[in-house]
Amino acid sequence: MSQASFRPRPTDATGPYWDATRDRRLVLQWCLDCEAFVHHPREACPRCLGQNLTWRESAGAGTVHALSVHYRPFGAMSNEDCPYIVAFIDLDEGVRFLANLVEVKPEDAAVGDRVELTWIPVAEGYHLPAFRPVRR
Repeated sequence: MSQASFRPRPTDATGPYWDATRDRRLVLQWCLDCEAFVHHPREACPRCLGQNLTWRESAGAGTVHALSVHYRPFGAMSNEDCPYIVAFIDLDEGVRFLANLVEVKPEDAAVGDRVELTWIPVAEGYHLPAFRPVRR
């Protein structure tokens, strides 16, 4: 993908998430108060409103919950990137993650497919998490 011009704008809440992408690590917030993963990164846990959050690494494995095929470029994308697939991935850690589904033709992608984490390089050493079908 030609998303090299995309640059994240980390905040206090999202900085550790984006910093980990430089090392191609997917990290999720973990609420120490109610012992649950939190995603997307935020200031407080949506379950208990606790602010006692830390970070844990995700294995990056999951299942496609829903997907949508897009035929027009978005943002830093170009026409060559189309069509592309956006999917909700149910990570094994129990959170739903929105990302591109790559390395698969739209007609071959399906709800229920097992997927694994891969990375799309973007500006300044950051990476975007994406998912691809598990190779058997």
